[in-house]
Amino acid sequence: MNERILEIAKQANVLADFVDDITVGRYSIGGSYEQMEQFAELIVKECVNVVDGGSFLHDQAPTAIFAKECSAAIKRHFDIK
Repeated sequence: MNERILEIAKQANVLADFVDDITVGRYSIGGSYEQMEQFAELIVKECVNVVDGGSFLHDQAPTAIFAKECSAAIKRHFDIK
């Protein structure tokens, strides 16, 4: 799991357990509806902060290019391919 997502899961108190073996560390996410809602909200807020603070923003960028740049910035931030 991406380290930032792991930190957000801990913050939302939805990290259920940890299984560690020699090759793989695995985390399980679970909790009440409210905890999962908070987890999702924290991720969305994190994404919004990435876009709002982005140095890639261009005043004259066409909508399609702007959306792709925002999407790419969010994917890079969470290390998602």
